[in-house]
Amino acid sequence: MGESCCNSKDNEYGSAQRKTENTKSCCSADEPSSEQGLKTNSCCTSEAVGMGKGACCSGDDLASEQAQYRIYGMDCPSCALSIEKSLVKLEGIGEAKVNYNTAKLHVTGNSLDRVETEVQKLGFKIEPINERKDIRTYVVEGMDCSSCAKSIENHLNTVPGVRQVNVHFSTGKMKVDHENSVEEIIAEVSKIGFRASLPAKGEQDVSSIKEGYGSIITSGVLIALGFSGSFMGISPLVVTLLYAAAMIISGYKPVKSAFYSVKSRSLDMNVLMSAAAIGAALIGEWLEGATVVWLFALGTTLQTMSIEKTRSSIRNLMNLAPSEAWIKAGTQLIKKPVEEVAVGEVLVVKPGDRIPLDGEILSGESSINQAPITGESIPVDKEQGDAVYAGTINENGSLEVRVTKLVEDTTISKIIHLVEEAQEQKAPTQAFIDRFAATYTPIVFVLALVMMVLPPLVGFGTWGEWFYKGLELLVVACPCALVISTPVAIVSAIGNAAKNGILIKGGTFLEKAGSITAIAFDKTGTLTEGKPRVADIKSFDATEEELLSIALTLEEYSTHPIAKTIVASAHERGIQAKSGESFKNIVGKGVQAKIDGVTHYAGNTKLFDEKGISLGGARQMIKELQTKGKTVVIIGSDQGVMGVISVADSIRKTTVRSLEGLKAAGIRDVVMLTGDNEGTAEMIAKEANVNRYFAELLPEDKVNVVKTLQSEGHKVAMVGDGINDAPALATADLGIAMGGAGTDTAMETADIVLMADNLDQLPHTIKLSRRALAIIKQNIWFSLIVKFAALVLIFPGILTLWLAVLSDTGAAIIVILNALRLVKGK
Repeated sequence: MGESCCNSKDNEYGSAQRKTENTKSCCSADEPSSEQGLKTNSCCTSEAVGMGKGACCSGDDLASEQAQYRIYGMDCPSCALSIEKSLVKLEGIGEAKVNYNTAKLHVTGNSLDRVETEVQKLGFKIEPINERKDIRTYVVEGMDCSSCAKSIENHLNTVPGVRQVNVHFSTGKMKVDHENSVEEIIAEVSKIGFRASLPAKGEQDVSSIKEGYGSIITSGVLIALGFSGSFMGISPLVVTLLYAAAMIISGYKPVKSAFYSVKSRSLDMNVLMSAAAIGAALIGEWLEGATVVWLFALGTTLQTMSIEKTRSSIRNLMNLAPSEAWIKAGTQLIKKPVEEVAVGEVLVVKPGDRIPLDGEILSGESSINQAPITGESIPVDKEQGDAVYAGTINENGSLEVRVTKLVEDTTISKIIHLVEEAQEQKAPTQAFIDRFAATYTPIVFVLALVMMVLPPLVGFGTWGEWFYKGLELLVVACPCALVISTPVAIVSAIGNAAKNGILIKGGTFLEKAGSITAIAFDKTGTLTEGKPRVADIKSFDATEEELLSIALTLEEYSTHPIAKTIVASAHERGIQAKSGESFKNIVGKGVQAKIDGVTHYAGNTKLFDEKGISLGGARQMIKELQTKGKTVVIIGSDQGVMGVISVADSIRKTTVRSLEGLKAAGIRDVVMLTGDNEGTAEMIAKEANVNRYFAELLPEDKVNVVKTLQSEGHKVAMVGDGINDAPALATADLGIAMGGAGTDTAMETADIVLMADNLDQLPHTIKLSRRALAIIKQNIWFSLIVKFAALVLIFPGILTLWLAVLSDTGAAIIVILNALRLVKGK
């Protein structure tokens, strides 16, 4: 490429993004930028242009690149800081910024090749946000613990043409950035003993599991024949051949996998089991060796089947929305694949059918079962103008629905994407266990070799005796049950939550939810309906119509819920707005505007006190209305108060029941935060039965309240709508947004999203989290106790090789089945 210059716009994300430090040659600010992603001797950004058209960069200077990545596994802001500090030390990296809240890394430099490797060294997962077309996602079958995923990654990293590979054991997915053909990648995965395929709709391919059953049954029959033949006088050679045949049939796959694992410098369970089986054959223990590989194959198959049950929750979500839709074209109905339906087309949904795409009802009325999206058990009545979601069920009545989102943008698609992302992220406990296992396995492997060699060398026992004990230790060293104890529980719990209309965005947040001791709620729209209504209109020196007309003029351009209520009430009465100008919003106090040349105000007592406008006798009336839980909007001008309008918000029917459920679940403090006055806050607090309330809060005050609760020693969750309460949601230990089915913002900003617009699911979320943590602890302790007991039994000679295998695979199956208890239940 020749020299090219870049304009000032190239410093924005997603454009050419070039940057150089030395500016020697000349370029014009109007010349075009070079293509994104090409490392050329190109000229420069707005910084160079800012020096004047006569200044530019030399053709010898390397162009700077910018890239964005998604980071997985950060559990606190200090992780983000560690990544930044590590990256800026690399040669060629100019700047690295990590946003902990969004889990995004933005990095600038003239050599970004080492970024991903460096982040992975720190123990985090990283992937480019703007993926290239040659990054493909595969489904991998046969993985039964995270060491399998690591072995696949290590093997594929040795294959020419593979730039990057990430294998997620929890979801059974593999993302590969490669130049090779899809067939070559699939073939390489099969070499190491697993089955890869591109994701496809429809039922899961179970042929590999059936093949596994066939080899297990065949080798089992051969072992049984050999064992019975040894008591029936059959030639020892024939018996040995039967055992050897059983070993080859059941052991072919793990030995093949072990070969490629060793080649890629991995030490997984296939290596340990293969070494134990071959070692047993070498010392003449053919029955032991055959039993080892048979039990290992059986255990692996059973583990795979069990784990698939945890992954099925996502597949079930994918199958909720129909693959085809009836489209209205003039007077005809045409059946189309949902992928071909465009925004604006009209769907016809018959009674009993699932709605194929998100949309807005144009005609018809019906009850919609939204349980697949929101977890609500009672169907919701819908009419013209209401939103409906893909995957929900039209209970009765034919509907015509205008499509508002493409298939990939529907709420159900976003749920699936978010849940898959959540299941791929490691919880802190899982990350710790993986690090422990990565250190523990090689150490025990070395100890096994020492046990085989050292005692007989010093004359303590025979070679055969200690070689056998060393093989037992190799088998016991397999940490499968331990490393599988956490991810299966996390995946099961997140799948359960998704089924009940709760999005938990990762194991980190699942664990945090279990430690919450205080929950702070925004009042409006969370504890209350958020749909206030005008309760009283008190006019002093004007008619009600005149007062409402002035109020409409002042509030018409405000987005505050109370302002909208007054505007709606005025419109219902047919009131017309006056001509206003110089509109001004006064944060936390009200609004003002000039009407007929006079400045008018609508707001609270703070606003009128600040403006020096006397409330006179209206102050007592305002207090009386406030003690009844009503919010009062005062209407007046510089000449005085003209009247007051009171607005009331009713508490949700589900609020009291939900808060009682939280207290029963062990939440010590239930706190209400509101910008309303003391009287309104006290009234709602009593009705909702919260422990404490804080009134007359500005947005920044809510943040301070959350910090106060944290300083008292609480782990605090904040529940809000995900928009107005963003600062408090970010400050809390756990941010929970409700009504995610209606707002994309809520789904993006919070750590946990309640898809229904009520609090019913919150107690279940807390209970599920605590139950998941309890099961994780049970699994970890059970795995460690079984492992320790097996180690102890090696030395007195009580443990045999087949018992060692049984203890490992048996423990793994038990912890999986224990974790599967989280899949069911509400």
